[in-house]
Amino acid sequence: MHTRQLGKSDMHFTVIGFGAWAIGGSGWAFSWGQQDDQDSITAIKRAIELGINWIDTAHVYGFGHSEEVVGKAIAEQRDEVFVATKCGLVRGEDGSPMPKLTADSVRKELEGSLVRLGVDVIDLYQIHWPKPEDEIEEAWGAIAKAIEEGKVRYGGVSNFNVEQLKRAQAIHPVTSLQPPYSMFRRGIEDELVPYCREQNIGIINYSPMMSGLLTGKVTQEWVASLDAEDWRRRTAEYADPNLSINIDFVEKTLRPIADKYEVQPGQIAVAWVLRRDLVTSAIVGARNPKQIEQTVRAADIHLTDDELNSIEEGLVERAEKLKAAGV
Repeated sequence: MHTRQLGKSDMHFTVIGFGAWAIGGSGWAFSWGQQDDQDSITAIKRAIELGINWIDTAHVYGFGHSEEVVGKAIAEQRDEVFVATKCGLVRGEDGSPMPKLTADSVRKELEGSLVRLGVDVIDLYQIHWPKPEDEIEEAWGAIAKAIEEGKVRYGGVSNFNVEQLKRAQAIHPVTSLQPPYSMFRRGIEDELVPYCREQNIGIINYSPMMSGLLTGKVTQEWVASLDAEDWRRRTAEYADPNLSINIDFVEKTLRPIADKYEVQPGQIAVAWVLRRDLVTSAIVGARNPKQIEQTVRAADIHLTDDELNSIEEGLVERAEKLKAAGV
């Protein structure tokens, strides 16, 4: 799998990275439901076999559980992968994620992540959300200090806007930005992408398949069968009128293109994200080896102009339907 340099760093990430959100398991606010740890470990190992060279996780994913699983999976292959994790969301008194970016809190999360991952240094340490906003500078300063101490190689941020990036840049260079980006969420194209290009900040985007919505497996019945804890059951995109319109887009627009390449619509969604070098790498989740075996094929798909135009037309039609439905 080919790689792209991450910003000004000396790291070259494969264009697909392994996302470890879902393997955080159950029992927290943004869980994907029950997950077998051995399936997760096998999926990570298979991803490495297939050439993926970096993994993205976070303390909040199961409040450390995802990091522990990643640590077990890479214990004998640490030199083969870059490890990225995130801070800024801690367990609140009611058990739900609570934003906290004080220097002491960031330091505590970092030390815990190092232990759970079983590593001496974290390759990319990121602020998960810019909340509380008045603590951004304090948190970024703590990460800069950790870089000086050799506990972190590079620092990145997630879900920041341009002004927030500028505030961090004034303290220490930002290596990467992790924003949401997909056919349905294109907000980064107007301001964030130009700024990141100007500053040579890498973009590693999450949810290129809209958390499963663009995979081609979603039906009304499939959504109804989701685990009771699955956070997607509470989102507008997975409820009508959005859901029916989204399924229609996948089947009418993406499915015919996917059939040409003998893949699933999800691979087309990832290939679309990677169509230009504005994205260094796309993060894709996998809960078992079969899922990652399917998804990696997206790295070798190069969509034609006609196919891209067809997708744009489908997106316009979807937007019109959503507007007519009052969404």
